[in-house]
Amino acid sequence: MLSDKDRIFTNLYGFHDWRLAAARRRGAWDASKDLIAKGRDWMVEQVKESGLRGRGGAGFPTGLKWSFMPRRSDGRPHYLVVNADESEPGTCKDRDIIRHDPQILIEGCLLSSFAMGAHACYIYIRGEFYREAARLQAAIDEAREAGLIGNNAAGSGWDFDIVVHRGAGAYICGAETGLLESLEGKKGMPRLKPPFPAAVGLYGCPTTVNNVETIAAVPAILRRGGAWFAGLGRPKNSGTKVFCISGHVNAPCNVEEEMGIPLRELIEKHAGGVRGGWDNLLAVIPGGSSVPLIPNSICDTVLMDFDSLVAVKSGLGTAAVIVMDKSTDVVRAIARISRFYKHESCGQCTPCREGTGWMWRVMERLAEGRASVAEIDVLEDVSRQVEGHTICALGDAAAWPIQGLIRHFRPELERRIAAFERRARDKAA
Repeated sequence: MLSDKDRIFTNLYGFHDWRLAAARRRGAWDASKDLIAKGRDWMVEQVKESGLRGRGGAGFPTGLKWSFMPRRSDGRPHYLVVNADESEPGTCKDRDIIRHDPQILIEGCLLSSFAMGAHACYIYIRGEFYREAARLQAAIDEAREAGLIGNNAAGSGWDFDIVVHRGAGAYICGAETGLLESLEGKKGMPRLKPPFPAAVGLYGCPTTVNNVETIAAVPAILRRGGAWFAGLGRPKNSGTKVFCISGHVNAPCNVEEEMGIPLRELIEKHAGGVRGGWDNLLAVIPGGSSVPLIPNSICDTVLMDFDSLVAVKSGLGTAAVIVMDKSTDVVRAIARISRFYKHESCGQCTPCREGTGWMWRVMERLAEGRASVAEIDVLEDVSRQVEGHTICALGDAAAWPIQGLIRHFRPELERRIAAFERRARDKAA
């Protein structure tokens, strides 16, 4: 269990004041100038040493991503773009960070931008987060008035500013390049890669896109050292993580914990356990709606980190833990997720545009039992044709929940089909 001295997000629940003075008492903006004075190379190396992996879902090594940015400017400005779109069902961690501790994000933006040679940062926030956007803007204004951002930010000699941009509610804008398109005022349709954003990003300039939680962790890593962060969690899965626990638990919550904590311990210690007891657990979606669910037999022992969940054919994703007890109609739940991804597809890629709708319609029939057993295999085959064949990861996100359902709950699908056929025969008789 994570000790209090190792917590990064010390106001995750909003028990304390969010304003600048209170944030400084909690350690924010402590000697930021001295950290910048150590130079870009030192910063990137510390983040690499920490083993910090992106907290937005993909889990790409953050320090490595930063190192892709050009060392010297060719005349084009460099940009940092912070992804605060947070549209993954079950996920609400970034929202609470912005709501309760915005200054650590703002400081993280300054330090991260300096490390990549960026004088400007854009925070792209989900449009529905109206109050969070207002609070973030108020915190930015407060930091600017205190001289922490703007010209000669924090007395470092580095000029830096932040712009908050409110999105229009599309899930697809959470995809890295879809976000950049939307930020430029275009339709949020992901771009082909290459070129990658580090070479041609926002307005055709070198750009790095990072998640809110990722950037907010940077000041603590630079102050305490990369080795400190790497010492938490497990190898290649280091540090702390904010887990969002929802569904059939007694006390839904957000909680910061060490990477690699057992799923059962996470639920029982922090969320009050499964409603009706652990034996009433049916399945868990461990990383937001886009990753495959895992049944109760796997939940007993699995660890909550990137590699452990990949080993059981699921994923950590955004660490949104959605708990389902035995009252859940698991087929109907996955059908509803399929409808979400069908609705959110931008339609640019044929496999996604056609496949998400087709998979949803089949899932609706399977939920009622109005299908044949052979269609289960056809559905899985189609999901494999969608997975990995689209510009962004939305095709994968639509396919994986269905694959997880078939992998672990095929007998339930077959039972529904048999029951429907039995009712049809009785009615005919």
